[in-house]
Amino acid sequence: MHPRLSRLLPAALALGALGTLNACTEGSDPEPEAATTSAALPPPVASPAPTPADDGCYRLSYEDALAPTTAGSKVPCGRTHTSQTFATGTLDAVVDGHLLAVDSTRVRDQVATTCPDRLPEFLGGDEETMRLTMLRSVWFTPTLEQAAEGAQWYRCDVVAVTGGEQLADLDEPLDGVLAEDSSADPYAMCGTAAPDSEGFQRVLCGEEHSWRALNSVDLVAELDLTGDDPDYPGQDAVREAGQDLCADAGEAVAEDALDFEWGYEWPDRRQWRAGQTYGLCWAPD
Repeated sequence: MHPRLSRLLPAALALGALGTLNACTEGSDPEPEAATTSAALPPPVASPAPTPADDGCYRLSYEDALAPTTAGSKVPCGRTHTSQTFATGTLDAVVDGHLLAVDSTRVRDQVATTCPDRLPEFLGGDEETMRLTMLRSVWFTPTLEQAAEGAQWYRCDVVAVTGGEQLADLDEPLDGVLAEDSSADPYAMCGTAAPDSEGFQRVLCGEEHSWRALNSVDLVAELDLTGDDPDYPGQDAVREAGQDLCADAGEAVAEDALDFEWGYEWPDRRQWRAGQTYGLCWAPD
């Protein structure tokens, strides 16, 4: 048995004064000048940026996907794209009668929770299935200028991350793709090498690979942690918690129960605070 252990890895427009030209005729008293007048037009009414369609597909780069706002090109979902919108909605940006800025922490946190929570239902899988794929949610809100004009929407997209910092090309809609093993497998999480190897990269299982993520380890349950947001229990605790489970998972898929490799990844403190409270078991594929 050969374990491979490693840590786991987001103004108003105004017119000027208008003078009146007065003509005079010889021998006549000039007519009194007309009063100078001025007028101010009301501010132009800007139309808020429209709420994005909830079924659009886009050509986004990895950098586009990480940006808080988006300028990606919309394309038909039957053509090559890198992201698909799976949900849109209205920001809850009013607190005690005050409108919060679209880039405030409260608004950002709202979308950062809503979009990941809605993704499994769209894809047709449960939380465990999601953890073992390379499909992730990204989200966008209006620019500050658009928000000032009244835009209050958010947009949730799903992307497939592969080979480090790049998005995979998609050529089909992803609705319900995790409902069946046959359609889910190309999007599953695999690796180019053992997870503790220097050249290790996560890739889609539909690409060339040599290792596969088998299952996740719920560290909150395994360590019997309590509370809605438990503190990081420490690296020694999370490292130890998943080793037996991952060894058993590796043995279950091995050809030789007496000579096999397995891997276990666990989160560090930063990843735990970001919501990754689970580890991953790996084995050669």
